[in-house]
Amino acid sequence: MGRRALLGWIRRVRLPRTRRGQRRAFQVVVALSVLALLPATWLNATAGPRVRTVADVPAAPVAVVFGAGLWNGEPSPYLAHRLDAAVQLYRAGRVRAVLVTGDNSRHDYDEPDAMRGYLVRHGVPTHKIVGDYAGFDTWDSCTRARRIFGVDRAVLVSQGFHIRRALALCTAAGIDAYGVGVSDKHDVTWAYGEVREIFAAGKAAAEAALRPDPHFLGPKEKGLAQALR
Repeated sequence: MGRRALLGWIRRVRLPRTRRGQRRAFQVVVALSVLALLPATWLNATAGPRVRTVADVPAAPVAVVFGAGLWNGEPSPYLAHRLDAAVQLYRAGRVRAVLVTGDNSRHDYDEPDAMRGYLVRHGVPTHKIVGDYAGFDTWDSCTRARRIFGVDRAVLVSQGFHIRRALALCTAAGIDAYGVGVSDKHDVTWAYGEVREIFAAGKAAAEAALRPDPHFLGPKEKGLAQALR
């Protein structure tokens, strides 16, 4: 909707003139606001207790790192911070392998391999890194981690504004998970992520309830089992 159309719509909206009508309108607005916030409240209540730091997160066989965009073929700053946390987890012995999951829907855009390259440059052995090239969104990453790669226990790594949704969805997918919420400067990107999560919470609630197939399922992979040997 363009600015002119939006202004025209606002002008056409007529507020109730009677006190009774205004009270009903207020009640409708409150009810809609509560409904909109329910999924976000569910995420905080169910996943909040499982958000930890690198220092105190329980050990697990694998860390799952979610993609967060590339800049000129390299991990964006936000994604680099997630990968830094995965490096710390591996060095501390809290995980024995890393599953990097992201978007590779185009030949010129490959999040998992860019993530793998970053981890290798920072000391994680390449045979300890497994790529999921069809992690197109958080639910796809979670359900594929369980159904394709056989993950049943993991440490999830993402930014603080996203980690609760990742935890809730991976739990719904059948993974016993704790999460590390990476801290970043609270800039415009962070603010956008916080707002986006309010709307994404509704979709997450539906996915947790319905548990749909991912966009691409495919055959089971043995790479993670080999990395854990």
